[in-house]
Amino acid sequence: MAKEDKKVARQRFDEIMGVAKKHHLAKLLKENKDDEDFEISDLRYAMEELGPAFIKLGQLLATRPDMVGNEIADDLKLLRDNTPVTPFDEIRQVIEGELGQPLEEVYSEFNEEPLGSASIGQVYKATLKENDMDVAVKVQKPGIYEVIKPDVVVLNKVAATVDKHVSGSRVYNLPAMAKEFERSIFKELNYMEEVKNISKITKNFEEVDYIKIPEVYPEYCSSKLITMELIDGYELPELYDNEIEGINNAEIAQYGCQSYLKQVLIDGFFHADPHPGNLFVTHDNRLCYIDFGMMGVVNDTFRSNFAQLVLLLLDGNSHHLINQLLYMKIITPEQNTDEFREDVDDLLNSYIGVDMDQMDGIFDDLMNVMINHNIVLPREFVMIGRGIILIEEAGDKLDPHFNLTGELEKFAKDMIKTKFEPGNLVGGGFNYIVEIEHLLKDLPDRLNSTLDKVERGELELNMNHTGLDDLKNQLSISLIVAALLVGSSIAILADKGPKVWDISAIGFIGFVLSAVIGIYLIYKYLRD
Repeated sequence: MAKEDKKVARQRFDEIMGVAKKHHLAKLLKENKDDEDFEISDLRYAMEELGPAFIKLGQLLATRPDMVGNEIADDLKLLRDNTPVTPFDEIRQVIEGELGQPLEEVYSEFNEEPLGSASIGQVYKATLKENDMDVAVKVQKPGIYEVIKPDVVVLNKVAATVDKHVSGSRVYNLPAMAKEFERSIFKELNYMEEVKNISKITKNFEEVDYIKIPEVYPEYCSSKLITMELIDGYELPELYDNEIEGINNAEIAQYGCQSYLKQVLIDGFFHADPHPGNLFVTHDNRLCYIDFGMMGVVNDTFRSNFAQLVLLLLDGNSHHLINQLLYMKIITPEQNTDEFREDVDDLLNSYIGVDMDQMDGIFDDLMNVMINHNIVLPREFVMIGRGIILIEEAGDKLDPHFNLTGELEKFAKDMIKTKFEPGNLVGGGFNYIVEIEHLLKDLPDRLNSTLDKVERGELELNMNHTGLDDLKNQLSISLIVAALLVGSSIAILADKGPKVWDISAIGFIGFVLSAVIGIYLIYKYLRD
């Protein structure tokens, strides 16, 4: 870091400490938060006073009740982007600098009063000169990068210091969180990332008639400027307790539910902040998402595991549900206490005998149980859970008969069925072959390392022989299943010999045998 940058960071650090002291934020690091000087809203007021970077941080923490608690998270949802509106003369300079030409050469009309103003940018209504289309022009405030950069430096330093000296904070891994926030906010400062997000989600919904994604004009976009279609319609809250001609509230509720679950469970690329202010309804009864600065990404494995988690939750079996949470590393073995299991049991028992259309809220309840046990949840899990809660709340306000849980179950079942389609099994089989190859390559080194530890007396081994014979039998059968899967995958990839449904007959038979043996093992395990 340059000498001048260090000086700026130090000055900013002193300012931040002054604001923190003014709002009694030291109490947040102590066990006694009931001090008469401390108010829950103090953190929100401090972040509003500290400006853009801290406002963004507060908005992030509002989505993480597992870290700050439900009370503080709820208060941070009231956080306002109360930074002053930047004068249009300064905004014009940014626009013309990015376009490389006078504003009037691109836009035939440009309303100088912003439609909206936030900490990082402002949005204006304009008309494109080339086609007379009404557009929304999102412009980054001048000098915002220089404002945010020293704050990010300070946040990283504070996170490292707190992690070092406050042992109770280490469960949150504050340095990693600060780095994640740094990546997130600098990506948000590059508007071309949002342009890419819009392009990708447009492709994902190109065959879905009921969803509208704003059209972007890439030739008039840059890292500080986005020109996109202006959506003519209604903000979602305008429909609450209100009937508008041509708009079917119940259908809109379904569109929100189905489109969000599609993003999460099918596409693996989803809008990370689907609150009502980011949802519009067009005059032709379509749902439109806006503001694609923050998106979530989950891989095939996570989506499959999440679908299984949903079905286990709705099935009401706490034992298997907790095992799935452990398998997904959402909770650790140390967090799987008697008290936690009892609370999960109580939650699921409260839904026994309840119809599916009365189970809305069960996912929110599960998250609250984990939050109450101070479990820090994975970022993707929190983002999906928050999205489900937001869509569910909006759906209930639009339609008294709305049932997100039923749709969630359908999507989860479809996800599991897709996983076991022959084509996907072939792909999965190939992945297993690669993993086994890597394992075999690494095995000699791992064995040597283990033997070295044994020779140096650094490895202590305790064995209990109870049930060893049964374990050997299960292990032998498991190895046979694994061998059948690998062999069948190789046979299918070779694409030789007789075919069944255009798939190698030998490979198909191998997969069927593997499935039968696997089901038998699962049945035997559950029965025992």
